[in-house]
Amino acid sequence: MTKSMVSYLSEASLETKKEQANVIPGFVNPGDMREIKRLLKAMGIKAIMFPDTSGVVDTPMTGEYQMFPKGGTTVPELIDTGNSKVTIALGSYASSDAANQLERKCKVTPVVLKTPIGIKATDEFLMTLVNKFTVDVPYELEEERGQLVDIMTDTHFHFHGKKVAIFGDPDIVIAMTEFVLSLGMKPIHVLTGTPATGGAIGTMLGNFETQIKDMLEEAGVEGRVKAGGDLFDLHQWIKNEPVDLLIGNTYGKYIARAEDLPFVRLGFPILDRSVHSYLPVVGYKGAMRLLEMISNALLDRADRDAKDADFELVM
Repeated sequence: MTKSMVSYLSEASLETKKEQANVIPGFVNPGDMREIKRLLKAMGIKAIMFPDTSGVVDTPMTGEYQMFPKGGTTVPELIDTGNSKVTIALGSYASSDAANQLERKCKVTPVVLKTPIGIKATDEFLMTLVNKFTVDVPYELEEERGQLVDIMTDTHFHFHGKKVAIFGDPDIVIAMTEFVLSLGMKPIHVLTGTPATGGAIGTMLGNFETQIKDMLEEAGVEGRVKAGGDLFDLHQWIKNEPVDLLIGNTYGKYIARAEDLPFVRLGFPILDRSVHSYLPVVGYKGAMRLLEMISNALLDRADRDAKDADFELVM
């Protein structure tokens, strides 16, 4: 879809590229798109995000009918993507093909990054903006990062050494694996249903299995990794080697129930819970939210299983 937008609409009509960025957000919710745009605004960078579902599928209730919501990306903006200085593709599987197509068609430089989930991936996103546009990171974002580091430090004992199984869309799983490793967790089962073939494989990030295995090796963690797998594979892995936490979309609830596991819903689809599409998991704020979700899932289980003598009031 995003590649088709480029093929049919993008045009390089100027001799000199504009001081603006194209941002292809990947497989994320409107709340995540709003957060990415907030980061760009805080950095003082003009950007065209496409696709952009914020302000379209998360519009407010006003009491007045609107055929066309105010949000989204306009056709003139899509045409103007060919005049941008750089295209930042967030998530190689969902976004790199369109970024590479823009380079071929309009000579817009592509930069392929991970989905900015967690502290490291968000740092890489912001530092790319710094390097491409010669801007400074404002204090408000430094403050958010410092808060995130403080939370990670204060709550590290919730996460350290916990075994995790992660599944879902490859871009989300790659970024989430990196984040849980930074928390001292052990993602011993990592799986996506997306095959390990396709246009995204040619990106500088490498394919799904390569990226995950490199992360695990660097962290000294032994785990199973599979692209093109399914939840039957994952369930058998968990039966053979149990985990402390399961992270993935709604379909994981059946494994979580069968194996009595704490479960954090992440990715698409989430069919059995509400509000999540309004709240980000990207950026430093999104990482704080993920920390809360993971910590609460583990602490709720600890409370549930605690004997009366160990049922503490303070965590």
